[in-house]
Amino acid sequence: MKITFVYHSCFAVETDRCILVFDFWKDPAGVIPGLLSGEKQLYVFSSHFHEDHFNREIFLWKGMRPVRENGSIPGVSYILSKDILKHRRAERGEADRWLAKGGTWADENVRVTATGSNDSGVSWIVDTGGRSIFHAGDLNNWYSRFLTDDFQGGLVRSTETGEMIDPVREEKLYIGELKDIRKIRDGFDVVMFPVDGRTGNGYTKGARQFISRFRTGLFVPMHFTASGFASAWRMREFTDALSIPFWAISRNGETVEI
Repeated sequence: MKITFVYHSCFAVETDRCILVFDFWKDPAGVIPGLLSGEKQLYVFSSHFHEDHFNREIFLWKGMRPVRENGSIPGVSYILSKDILKHRRAERGEADRWLAKGGTWADENVRVTATGSNDSGVSWIVDTGGRSIFHAGDLNNWYSRFLTDDFQGGLVRSTETGEMIDPVREEKLYIGELKDIRKIRDGFDVVMFPVDGRTGNGYTKGARQFISRFRTGLFVPMHFTASGFASAWRMREFTDALSIPFWAISRNGETVEI
């Protein structure tokens, strides 16, 4: 299995039979054209409607696939979160399957389960090539910076949205989603999870809470574009403590094989 970091939260996972692309936004290293030129079945996932996880450009990919000698064209399957449809970012007929939390879909190459998120849309469990992959989407403990030892509770203002939020309640929602995922699976061969330095002190807490609850074969940080590659490497201290391999991504288009 080969994994390529495309950008932000987008990864391409290639097995001997198919290619998976998660949460495409941008492709500064020009990874996607090479994937489209091959003859393997392509599966495209978008976890939710936010522009940094869903780009309508994905629908052009079907028309960019090569024509085989026998005249057939390698397939593209779109498995998208239902909240993309709800927010009218796409039409119903543009996806092969719309999934909400608890939804499943499978064919001869992949088995997909949509798990929950405490933000928008879903997270993904995908089984393919004899391995299990977890892509978190925007599942994370986003307000952990407020949960200091001297925090007395109550509402605080989110610097991202300007809304008043309850960090304790938000953490409970996050932990609740982790409990629901554990009812389905207690470990994964690959975990792709947000490690976003923009969220402030304690930005690794959500990821630490995840790996403390799930067996993890390889931890892959994501969603760190604005804070830089090195910010994501902060997580390595905690994966090393649990003897979990960590991919210290250093550039767009970088690849690792497992």
